[in-house]
Amino acid sequence: MLSEEQLQTVRDLLSQREAQLQGEIRLAREANAEREIEQAGVVGDQGDAATAHLQDGIRHVEMERDVVELVDIDGARRRIADGSYGECIDCGQDIDYRRLMAQPTASRCADCQSVYERNHPTVLRDPG
Repeated sequence: MLSEEQLQTVRDLLSQREAQLQGEIRLAREANAEREIEQAGVVGDQGDAATAHLQDGIRHVEMERDVVELVDIDGARRRIADGSYGECIDCGQDIDYRRLMAQPTASRCADCQSVYERNHPTVLRDPG
């Protein structure tokens, strides 16, 4: 079980990361809007179009990753509220506090996370 002081530290980390992610998403949206305005009516070659498409795909994947992390932050806050934060969702054991400081949204202990990652490899998807 985590102390109230430890939980407050986690809450602070989650709030800081949430603010950072929301700022990154806002900046990415603004940059996309500016780029669309700049490119309106501009005729470029196929290389320019391919580069722009690749950059759009990368920005999309980055924003998607940020949104997923925001969902994870919300999940961590729900676990704090219901008293299950810091408990591994697979084995029920306590998650090491050092792991929670490194990854405040962690829902599995290091051992269970390793097993999960081996059994659920990340699939690379085509963003376009």
